[in-house]
Amino acid sequence: MKNFLLHVLVWALCVLSNQSHGILTDFVKVYNVVDYGAVGDGLADDTQAFSDAWNATCQSSVSFPTMYVPQGMTFLLQPLTFNGSCKSRNITVQIDANIIAPSDPLAWKCLGNECHRWITFLNFNGLFISGSGTINGQGTNWWGLSCQQNKRGCGKKPTGFVIENSNNVHIDGLTFVDSPKMHIAFERSTWVHATSLTIQAPEDSPNTDGIHIQQSQNIIIDNIRIGTGDDCISIADGSSHINISKIDCGPGHGISIGSLGAKGKHETVQFVHVKDVSFTGTTNGVRIKTWQGGKGYARHITFERIVSNGSARPIIIDQYYCAHEHCTNQKSAVQVSNVLYDQISGTSDAEIAVKFACSKSLPCTNIFMRNITLHSTENGSKTSSICQNVRGLRNGEIIPNVPCLHGGDNLPIVNQNWSN
Repeated sequence: MKNFLLHVLVWALCVLSNQSHGILTDFVKVYNVVDYGAVGDGLADDTQAFSDAWNATCQSSVSFPTMYVPQGMTFLLQPLTFNGSCKSRNITVQIDANIIAPSDPLAWKCLGNECHRWITFLNFNGLFISGSGTINGQGTNWWGLSCQQNKRGCGKKPTGFVIENSNNVHIDGLTFVDSPKMHIAFERSTWVHATSLTIQAPEDSPNTDGIHIQQSQNIIIDNIRIGTGDDCISIADGSSHINISKIDCGPGHGISIGSLGAKGKHETVQFVHVKDVSFTGTTNGVRIKTWQGGKGYARHITFERIVSNGSARPIIIDQYYCAHEHCTNQKSAVQVSNVLYDQISGTSDAEIAVKFACSKSLPCTNIFMRNITLHSTENGSKTSSICQNVRGLRNGEIIPNVPCLHGGDNLPIVNQNWSN
């Protein structure tokens, strides 16, 4: 937090002095993309200008260099990677403008037919990305793309904004809309803090997760509004010590751990704390999903102070997850254990508000529930639960009844190695 406040102070001093290329002290310098040839009319390709401005920022010898994307303009960018092998470890990227991707998938300048990413920040150790701007992936034409229409429709659609192999990254204030695929991804990174963001895409836009976390640790996500066509937040293999709070989610598929264990892989997630989240009209609430035949674990997970506003299936553990039609029963499974559900309330749009579908060969263990009240959105109807192969305890009022959990006075602290 001290570093963040210092960056804010430095940035304010820069803006008060001047907002153009050439501001130089022993401490700070601002590199405005316009001074490197960016047009900002939404039509001209500004990729090279951004690359040149970044190279100057990265090679700056001052302590706090800033790359500035000024407000009131719209910059069109092709896929671009900002490499963090820089002289300073205290770089700021201030985005107050609109940044847009090409609207036509055929206009993307990718390697062959593979378009995996749009904007990537790679190999950083100390980076602040902030501002009032909008990152618009213009994904509408990607969402319905098929192999018959375009070879690019057969491969992975591009993720909009990627932080990869980085440490000590702070993202604040931006708006992300209409990514072709996931909006934001944290991959192989540590100590990333994302706050005060807005992420939006239509409810029927496929695979447009708000934030996806993979192979990353010590991730903090808070005060974010997310409404997309897939998971608001998804937590995948190799992730641990994930702290999520104050999220407004909907539409979308809720907050998911997984899926884990596809194609027999050994995959793990642990020490996840999700609290103070509201789900509105989502297809799921808090979900753990694993494939049959997988290996590994999902453990030490806490969901607390959650409100469901007409979401279907507010609480789910599904060890039989299958994203296609040809799944067969298998004995091996990803172990799900030490999961606490605490103070979860509101309404469910489906009769089954709690679904614990766990493996017979590897049951879910140490599943704890305390003070759960999930009523039906339909007057006069009651909610119910599915409870298969689950071992654990319950305490306080539990609606609907979850009969496979035994009553217990003192539930353990599941997530004691990671707390807010």
